[in-house]
Amino acid sequence: MTATPDKGYLVDTVTAVDSAGKALKVDFKDGQYLITAPDKADTVKVTATFKADPNAKPAQPASPFTDVPADAYFADAVVWAVNKGITNGMTATTFGPNEVCTRAQAMTFMWRFLGQPAHTSTNNPFTDVSADAYYYDAVLWAVENGVTKGTSATTFSPNDMVTRAQLVTFVYRYLGEPEVSQNNPFTDVSSDAYYYDAVMWANSLGVVQGVTGTTFAPNGECLRAHIVTILYRASAVIA
Repeated sequence: MTATPDKGYLVDTVTAVDSAGKALKVDFKDGQYLITAPDKADTVKVTATFKADPNAKPAQPASPFTDVPADAYFADAVVWAVNKGITNGMTATTFGPNEVCTRAQAMTFMWRFLGQPAHTSTNNPFTDVSADAYYYDAVLWAVENGVTKGTSATTFSPNDMVTRAQLVTFVYRYLGEPEVSQNNPFTDVSSDAYYYDAVMWANSLGVVQGVTGTTFAPNGECLRAHIVTILYRASAVIA
């Protein structure tokens, strides 16, 4: 017989008795419990107990968004991001998972995830980042901590699309650019690219995958679903 626990639980014990209440031998082999009964015609009563799986992820609350199906790869990440105050939906009932994210949005998501850390400098090198912009504090914090240098010495390009390469590089730089020892599986990521180590690091930890087995699409667009998923997966190492 097999004993299948609910999600988040493991089988703890399996016991069996015959019709007279005598305990029967129970063995476990190849995923099944084997019960030795003295008489095949006898009635056997089997009892299983279950325990919580200590390695199971806590269940996420249901998503309030009609455009986030429960079986979507980004479903847990979206609920996590909203609950953490990283982002809200586009409306009360839609998240907009396929909307393209800007550099300003991506940096703000990351900054909020880290608890909105303060920047100590008031020096703003960017002419396209105004003091009243929602992303002002996030961008200045990022520059101060070496997370980004902008698209030039005087521009951040907040409304430009954030690319896949840029996003993983933001995270990688925040972590202090840890050493990487992974072979490069991607034909479109050259070893001299500014994002090479960041992509190798993110891929080696399962933070991000390629768009195929051999391509990463570093200049590809990052959607809202992509960004919250990458941060969600990276949360174990960002801490």
